[in-house]
Amino acid sequence: LPKLTGIKPSCLRPNGHEFSVDVTCEGCSNVVSRVLNKPGGVEFDIDLPKKKVCINSEHSVDILLETLEKTGKAVSYLGPK
Repeated sequence: LPKLTGIKPSCLRPNGHEFSVDVTCEGCSNVVSRVLNKPGGVEFDIDLPKKKVCINSEHSVDILLETLEKTGKAVSYLGPK
């Protein structure tokens, strides 16, 4: 497989979605990881410098958005990937 620069693996899958999440530090990133690990069936990559989270999941966008909002951070859906 060719190496793809700047594209996270979770966003390349058929059920990949990209979200903007106001993460500013490793602590924020850890909070996002904790909430995304709870529902199960979620693969994700966090891009801290770009404040983006790529998620691959069978869960609906609404469920993923609701889950990310539990972090208390500003969240928005950027679209499918």
